[in-house]
Amino acid sequence: MEATVYFVIPCYNEEAVLPETTRRMTDKLNAMRAAGLIGEKSRILYVDDGSKDRTWELVSQFNRENPWVEGVKLSHNRGHQHALLCGLMSAMPRCDAAISMDADLQDDIDALDQFVKKFQEGCDVVYGVRNKRDTDTWFKRTTAEGFYKVMQLLGVDVVFNHADYRLMSKRALEALSEYREVNLFLRGIVPLIGYRSDYVYYDRHERFAGESKYPLKKMLSFALDGITSFSVKPLKLISNLGILISVLSILGLLYALISYFAGWAVTGWTAIVCSIWLLGGLQMLCLGVVGGYIGKIYSEVKARPRYRVEEYLENPGEKKP
Repeated sequence: MEATVYFVIPCYNEEAVLPETTRRMTDKLNAMRAAGLIGEKSRILYVDDGSKDRTWELVSQFNRENPWVEGVKLSHNRGHQHALLCGLMSAMPRCDAAISMDADLQDDIDALDQFVKKFQEGCDVVYGVRNKRDTDTWFKRTTAEGFYKVMQLLGVDVVFNHADYRLMSKRALEALSEYREVNLFLRGIVPLIGYRSDYVYYDRHERFAGESKYPLKKMLSFALDGITSFSVKPLKLISNLGILISVLSILGLLYALISYFAGWAVTGWTAIVCSIWLLGGLQMLCLGVVGGYIGKIYSEVKARPRYRVEEYLENPGEKKP
């Protein structure tokens, strides 16, 4: 039986790329429909994450003119992960599977056939994994690969070189809906679901138009969110660091006592100042890490809504006047 597949695409100020994205996705879905890979009720679901440009105006226009397009408008900007979750949860009761992807055409849409074929073979989760990072700068490539390695070192189960280009079955989406975190890091949550999974490898393209919505500051914030949301090892490292410093302090005290009684003691300004600055810096660093975890606890216990939908544009499928 042909599957109903929703293609969930979060958007934030994407007016420059959205017409081309819609054109290419429409051609692709028509081809997949003709090949019997997807059913006629499949849709492109744009999620407008509080854009300040004409993104929602374009989505509304495409919804009127294009039988494939539906749209969700969030009441205000909540960030990529929350917008993506909103799209997936909105698609869940309407689809057999949902494929999440970016609006900037960097994700290779020619790989969509492989995602659906893996789903037809019985996979509940299919991860899109980049073959290489030739289109990235040296700095971005190095930091991105370092991020995945650090996450794995800290015990977080993430798929290397996988972003948010993935397919999830209805059953996997229902399991995802049971995770109630306010601090979302879907790349870490999805592998926790389990179920049968597989990989589709693809080459990532350069952004078609517009600017990246993940500058360095947001990338660092996203990385820290991922680490602190899925691993308590930084707290354990602080404990181990405290033990190490305590041992060194005891050894330093013994050396000072021996020096005093042996008559070797010499007043040393440099050693005292260096020790104070070193210990002070370590203490501030440790307090910052602990404070980050406390801040996340504060966000979670308030249990505020993760997003709020202002408008949903459905599409029955026939072309509208």
